[in-house]
Amino acid sequence: MILSMRSFLRSAISLLFLSSLLPVQAQELNCQVRVNADQVQTTERRIFEDMEIAFAQFMNSRKWTSDNYENHEKINCNLTFTIDAQPTIGSFRATVQVQSARPVYNTNYESILLNFADRDWQFEYTESQPLDFNENSFLSNLTSMMAFYAYIIIGLDYDSFSDLGGSPYFARAQNIVTNAQTASRPGWTPLENNNRNRFWLLENLTNRQMIDVRKGLYTYHRLALDKLLENQDESRKQILEVLKSVKKADDINPSQILVISFLDAKADELVNIFSEGNMQVRREAYNILVQVDPTKKSKYDQIIRN
Repeated sequence: MILSMRSFLRSAISLLFLSSLLPVQAQELNCQVRVNADQVQTTERRIFEDMEIAFAQFMNSRKWTSDNYENHEKINCNLTFTIDAQPTIGSFRATVQVQSARPVYNTNYESILLNFADRDWQFEYTESQPLDFNENSFLSNLTSMMAFYAYIIIGLDYDSFSDLGGSPYFARAQNIVTNAQTASRPGWTPLENNNRNRFWLLENLTNRQMIDVRKGLYTYHRLALDKLLENQDESRKQILEVLKSVKKADDINPSQILVISFLDAKADELVNIFSEGNMQVRREAYNILVQVDPTKKSKYDQIIRN
């Protein structure tokens, strides 16, 4: 049922772009990879071009689920690497911005689902060397990190089309975290100074106290955003209820990464949605947003400006 709903919506949206339809089954991800290595002092620049090709191929050519996707149903996502240092030959440190989006029914608009900065990438890479991955064992930090985000991206996409539909993929991400913890590499454990790492992102996605935030992804996207053109006032009320759930979760566990990540992805969109409509609903949304996400207050001020 989950896949049929996803197929229906993505197919309907893709009719706006008939030339992009291909009658073939494909993998799940359409991942664009960019590598910025301007900070690295080396004359061997070709390796960074090779990274872009190899990393994109790893994400896009692998079958991550048992479902069949048409080409136009692929999940659009981005991995943007900013390589900070090359401590030794073949060893790299980087910050990676991970983004994914899903289409909104009956529009040519895509809504950002994930916008997450992972600052703990440490990996080894040798040009032209195969990127091996096994979900049940730790083979390399690089492929474990990329596979982890593949499952997070897919899980969030399924959550947006079906209530808690992403649970099987978060379980697979958990296997990766558990296996990677044996390697003592940063980003995989709770016992670090950084609580915005892979471990805590997944912990939030599987924590029962945060489950209303996950349930809100379905309400926000399928019940509200997909129907915004049909009934804008009702959709705004639905999204306001999601914001109330987000605030409730934040009251229980302040500054959790799932809440931060949700608002990093949705801030601009929320401003656009609530800049029109009933002023009481807009003000309620505004009050919640500035309480939960005060660093973006100047942005949210646009909601009540008119």
